[in-house]
Amino acid sequence: MPTIQTSGPHPTELYYYEQGEGRPVVLIHGWPLSHRMWESQITALSEAGYRVIAYDRRGFGQSGRPTAGYDYDTFAADLSDLLTQLDLTDVALAGFSMGGGEVARYLGRHGDSGRVSKAMLLGAVPPFLLKTDDNPDGVDKSVFDGMIDAVRKDRIAFLGNFFYGFYNLDKDKPDGQELVAFSKWLAWAASPISRSSRCRRSSCTATPTRSCPSTWPAAVRMNWWRTAASKCCPARRTVSRPRMRSSSMR
Repeated sequence: MPTIQTSGPHPTELYYYEQGEGRPVVLIHGWPLSHRMWESQITALSEAGYRVIAYDRRGFGQSGRPTAGYDYDTFAADLSDLLTQLDLTDVALAGFSMGGGEVARYLGRHGDSGRVSKAMLLGAVPPFLLKTDDNPDGVDKSVFDGMIDAVRKDRIAFLGNFFYGFYNLDKDKPDGQELVAFSKWLAWAASPISRSSRCRRSSCTATPTRSCPSTWPAAVRMNWWRTAASKCCPARRTVSRPRMRSSSMR
């Protein structure tokens, strides 16, 4: 099973899947899934002539399940370790949902490594989800608190219902039921710690006794986001801020 060993204060093994040859594309999954969410994209991209690497975030899929390190700085460091140990250059990063926060944080902290040439944020959490005075279109804190409470109370039941809203599907209609079942299977298999460790502040870490949910609300502030983009693509310094809606939260 192909893995890399991460560095830093909370080291673990990251599982990755690789297919195809050519310029590298690294895919970063959303919460609470794994690299398996990219099955169709892996096939399409490899057939189009790309080397595709999809990995499992710590605590998810087939990666290690440490008791700490569930914060965006560590996630970004893990991504840096993957790119470095596989010696990838001219990389296109693609992050979906929570994975988009990892892409942005990686570019801000490690973007001057010269390994990444392109970045895609797909339905991603950056730049800033939490509703504040200077971000009136964000998501109210009570939404995140409600999710946190539901996960702590009964994470199996919460995840069983979560994907209908995630994919905008109706429970009583046949469309998408297989996708929901597949997604629940991936989510239920993840570490209980990682499923409730999305911290409010980037410096938070998760412990078995006190989860620190939602890294999403403050993934990246706008000025920091512009810096990250300029490190990735110096020739393209104009970055538009995505419009954020409560329904797009993942």
